[in-house]
Parts: sequence; C-alpha cells; structure tokens
Amino acid sequence: MSEFPPCPKCNSEYVYPSDNLLICPECFYEWNPEEEPAEADGALKVLDSNGNELKDGDSVVIIKDLPVKGAPKPIKAGTKVKNIRLTDGDHNIDCKVDGFGAMGLKSEFVRKA
Repeated sequence: MSEFPPCPKCNSEYVYPSDNLLICPECFYEWNPEEEPAEADGALKVLDSNGNELKDGDSVVIIKDLPVKGAPKPIKAGTKVKNIRLTDGDHNIDCKVDGFGAMGLKSEFVRKA
C-alpha cells in the first residue's frame, strides 16, 4: 500500500509521515525511521513502580497491601518476594509468596529489592 515500513507495534500498513517521524493511525505509535529500535523484538521489558527494569530471578518488595481472593488477610506491604519469573500478560510476575503460595503479581505494585 505505501512505501513506508509497517508499524513496529501493531504491524499496520497504514503508516504516514509527519516531519521526520512516521505515525501509525491505528495504535498512534510514533517513531523515527532513522533511529535503531530501543529493544529487540521478542525481548520482554518489565518495569517496577520506580521505573527500574526487572529480570528473571530478581527479588522484589511489595509496596502496598494486596487483597487476595479467597484468603482471609491481604499480602502486607513490605513483603519480600525472591526469585521472580517474568511473563507476558496482565499479571507479569510469577512468584511464590511465603504464607500464600504461587501467584501472579502486577509489576506496578512492587519495587526492586
């Protein structure tokens, strides 16, 4: 359809130029075609609540009380969780929390220990 490359986020072919940027009208992603992509395709990048990048095997600290469905009490703020695994999805951290067992956490509720 066009002489421009497809959108790197959604692979839409309806990309159009604006000044020195290319813009995708479907996902509203803007990028400079001269710059190298910041991260390789397929690389999972998960950030904690402070913006630090998390990796598999890291330890994190929960920053607020988290209610657990079916449990009589919440996971308390300050609970340290060791050896996390990163996943792709809504709850992007798989881990074992002492006293609760295996569960998925959202990265916005943890900080790197």
